[in-house]
Amino acid sequence: MTNSHRNRAGAGRKDIVIELRHLRYVIAAVEHGSFSAAAGELGVRESAISRRIRDLEDEIGAALFIRHKRGVTLTDAGKRFLPHARRVFSELDLAIKDVGAAGRVEHGVLRIGIFASLASGFLADLLRRYNGDHPGVRCVIVEGVPSDHIAAVRQHCMDVAFLTGTPEAAECDVEVFWKERVFVALPKDDDLTVRKRIAWSELRDRHFVVSEAGPGPEIHDYLVRHLSELGHHPSVERCPVSRDTLMQLVALGNGLTLTSEATTGVNFPGVIFRPLATEPLPFCAVWSPRNDNPALRRLLILARTLSAQASKAQ
Repeated sequence: MTNSHRNRAGAGRKDIVIELRHLRYVIAAVEHGSFSAAAGELGVRESAISRRIRDLEDEIGAALFIRHKRGVTLTDAGKRFLPHARRVFSELDLAIKDVGAAGRVEHGVLRIGIFASLASGFLADLLRRYNGDHPGVRCVIVEGVPSDHIAAVRQHCMDVAFLTGTPEAAECDVEVFWKERVFVALPKDDDLTVRKRIAWSELRDRHFVVSEAGPGPEIHDYLVRHLSELGHHPSVERCPVSRDTLMQLVALGNGLTLTSEATTGVNFPGVIFRPLATEPLPFCAVWSPRNDNPALRRLLILARTLSAQASKAQ
């Protein structure tokens, strides 16, 4: 907001320059009935108020006040001018409050792409805390594959995406916030359910089922990479089903599957989860550094805080 308002009076006439302090002095003089009382309220000299109001009257070509010993009163021109002056300050106050509310994230929309379960774990805790701290922000959650999420973030159609690993994301910032153990989903009568941890070598001859949609392709590649290191070509079947239906296939004995730790917070009848003896998977946030959504900034600050707390607790 500039500190002056220019109003072109028309062709052949000079611009009229009105500063915000001119309006402030006029309103104060009206409310307090004199220049001296207005000066005391605003913390300026009486002569400064008198001089600036005289400058304003010279600019607009009309007297706004009748000066007398007891103070000042508005002229007819002043009475017409006053509502406009108050309207300017009212609009300015609304603008400041609106921008301030946005900066404090009192309202807004946050578009979040996910690639992991929200059943439990870091991401669930993060969003639960964020919703509690910023109830006026509407969080829109979108499931999808990493490539689509990264493209949406880059085009500012999505504010942030939470993905596995540390993907290549040109023009985006990537930051790891947490890690999750990998679990094997087994039918409840499987021999491996007696294990506290399952080694890769115990899975080399097993059949796996994964979904065709995300995160199925990534799990497929993860299985192939690790089991191929054991000199074995894994048997992996891609199924056109949702995550819940995939777990039902596991319960029916159609195959095993892998999942993240957060998924184990959901009870799937007939399915037992056992941790895989491998390194935990990193999970990261991907966002555009050109995204100026204040709601995103607050989410990232909270994510860093929770991540630091989790690291200290380990």
